[in-house]
Amino acid sequence: MKVKFPEKIIKELVAFANTDGGHLFLGVSDEGQIEGLKFAEEEQYLLERAIEKYCFPAFSYTAYPISLDNGRTVLVYQVFESVDKPHFVQLSTDSHPQCFVRIKDRTVQASKEMRQILRRENQEGVQFSYGDSERWLMEYLRNTPTITLVEFATLNKLPIWIASRKLVLLVLTQVLTIIPGESFDQYSLR
Repeated sequence: MKVKFPEKIIKELVAFANTDGGHLFLGVSDEGQIEGLKFAEEEQYLLERAIEKYCFPAFSYTAYPISLDNGRTVLVYQVFESVDKPHFVQLSTDSHPQCFVRIKDRTVQASKEMRQILRRENQEGVQFSYGDSERWLMEYLRNTPTITLVEFATLNKLPIWIASRKLVLLVLTQVLTIIPGESFDQYSLR
């Protein structure tokens, strides 16, 4: 990945901080070709200014160079999983902040539910009421591997905000797992 597109790179870095951490290699193509960067110090300076300017809150990372035989350099960014989640990218003052997470080898924008889970995942004492809709959901997920927010709300005749709140609480109490997606999240039994 090259620093020509710092917006894409900082989204990746924020996603690592919001998920389990990870490594980003600059100077390695998406196809895995190790090309290196010709002006690695300049690229590092530009990227770190972009991180400071567009990412909040700040997250922990380490950057280090790997020199190649061709005189070029690969920059490695090691991003640590943050305890101060969620982290956002805001590329301009007239745009909304965006939150990103990693799913395997992809970066996707986090849903409202995923952002709430990130914000509250270390909170203690989260509880939920086990009522008819939760009982229905447990039975449904014993027979079907996943459900979406819209499916849960529709099948239970719940307002979307109530269904959202119930799913978030069930993830926070480790009854369900959220599977973030590009178009919609899915939920499954843990």
